[in-house]
Amino acid sequence: MNTPNTPHGLRTPLEGTPAQPWDPLAPIDAPLCLHQPTVLADWVDYNGHMSESCFLLVFGDHTDAFFRLIGVDEAYRQGSGHSFYTVQTMIHHVREATLGDPLHLSLQLLDADDRRLHIFHAMTHGHSGELLATGEQLLTHVDMAQGRSSPMLPEVSRRVRAILAAHAGLPKPAKAGAAIGIRRAT
Repeated sequence: MNTPNTPHGLRTPLEGTPAQPWDPLAPIDAPLCLHQPTVLADWVDYNGHMSESCFLLVFGDHTDAFFRLIGVDEAYRQGSGHSFYTVQTMIHHVREATLGDPLHLSLQLLDADDRRLHIFHAMTHGHSGELLATGEQLLTHVDMAQGRSSPMLPEVSRRVRAILAAHAGLPKPAKAGAAIGIRRAT
């Protein structure tokens, strides 16, 4: 297990970037658009398109941007001993993305309680607007020393509640909560 001062391999684009200052009077985008990468050569597989694992990587980077918006960054983890861990992820691949394609991501906070976040990502092509993939995640706030779920700290909870309120009027995405399985004709 990595501690805050031990090196680790995978680096995220926002690693080391502090959380944004929070203005409680500022409007909150609904949905949020926090990360807009371009498909890199390292993400392209032997079929000539973005590898399935890289869709998760991009959604994870977008989640990391969301964490910084709600005040969860390296200083938060080191100072409080808390973080968010992913409990469940569902990705729906809709269309291919290829080298150099601009990706537009949106994030909708579907639900939250004192310990958990339910978020939904949509990835579209930055030029055509075509839906490429969706990613849905359930995350839990964790006391890292105890290795168990714990309530969010008050400032993070306030930010989450504000975003949840701003997103309350958005329609539930069609793919949200979808089960996996083989559809059979009746």
